[in-house]
Amino acid sequence: MAGTVRRIFVEKKKGFDMEARALYRDLKDNLGITGLEGVRIINRYDVEGISDDEYAAAKKLVFSEPPVDLVWDEEMDFGEGSRVFAVEYLPGQYDQRADSASQCIQMLFHGERPAVRVAKVVVLQGSLSEEEFKRVREYCINPVESREASMEKPETLAEKPPVAEDVEVLTGFIKMSRGELEALAEEKGLAMSMEDLEF
Repeated sequence: MAGTVRRIFVEKKKGFDMEARALYRDLKDNLGITGLEGVRIINRYDVEGISDDEYAAAKKLVFSEPPVDLVWDEEMDFGEGSRVFAVEYLPGQYDQRADSASQCIQMLFHGERPAVRVAKVVVLQGSLSEEEFKRVREYCINPVESREASMEKPETLAEKPPVAEDVEVLTGFIKMSRGELEALAEEKGLAMSMEDLEF
């Protein structure tokens, strides 16, 4: 049903959790996080635009592989003392996992294509200082393509385009001296040479 956002958490069972084990080794070896005792990686899916029956079927056919995955609906206990953050693609970046899930659901039920949003939840177990936790987050989040995701479930997955600010009109710069123009270029972050600005 449109308007209802459902949340599902999917984690590989022990023995199949290769990505989590690789990240654990990476953080221990490359970042030197000595107090780290374990890492869990959970794929979090938010889906909007499907019925209860479609969701129940998609849980086993699209979002998870029952023999190798553990699944939780809506909420998940990450364990006492765990440090948790989530990573998602920036708006406009192509998310293959979300796109594939959405396409599969549409093909499975021959209906409208639902909205799907995916985040990777990283759970760190052990004794980490605030500084170490910050280093791990910065290491795992590539700001060119991704950002830290909110842990709150959204009310809708409909994209709200940002409201564009009015374009500032610069006046009086024709009478400015070179020094004043340099200050203006610095203040406004103008991407032109001084020669172009003077011209």
